[in-house]
Amino acid sequence: MDASSTRLMLFSPRISDGEAFLSPLRDVVSAGEVAALVLDLADADERSLINTVKRIAAVAQAKDTAVLIADRPEIVARAGADGLHLRDPKGLDAALDLLKRQDRIVGTGGLRLRDDAMVAADKGADYVLFGDEHPDGRRPPFSAILERVSWWSSIFETPCVAFAASLDEVDDLPATSCEFAAVGEALWSHAEGPASATASVMQRLSNRASA
Repeated sequence: MDASSTRLMLFSPRISDGEAFLSPLRDVVSAGEVAALVLDLADADERSLINTVKRIAAVAQAKDTAVLIADRPEIVARAGADGLHLRDPKGLDAALDLLKRQDRIVGTGGLRLRDDAMVAADKGADYVLFGDEHPDGRRPPFSAILERVSWWSSIFETPCVAFAASLDEVDDLPATSCEFAAVGEALWSHAEGPASATASVMQRLSNRASA
């Protein structure tokens, strides 16, 4: 895979007020081409969650951004989302059984070992993600993440997502040939605003791809 095809995936902040999230989201999806958006929804009743996702999806999908819901497989289809992101691959079997019949995307992070990623891909995960935090907040050294992503991209066909904890980390991701560079809080809380951060990320991906 050519590095120039590395695309942007965003992980939302914790969303308790869907309406408040719409304004920064509009700015972000207008500032650059966002391939996918993973929603981290705060706890609420099911109807409220579904309505929140529908409002967000209307904005994102209008810009051809796929909307994935983190860890809530039961509302994906009813909310009109494109798929599910799992932070723990233990739920992969059940998620695939439910959502593949509905033609939805199912991807997973939480892959601590190489074998974990290979098992997830063999089961039918649509992508594997490396570089996310452990439940206790720890994260592997960035050099180890780059090594893992490069290894995966050079061997396997299942798409790979590499998570960048800062905008600077994005610089090194296209060289790994990962299909997606993921960014979360570093973008939404950027001092110059999320739209400016999105433009910066797109420029970083473009610069590295053309280097």
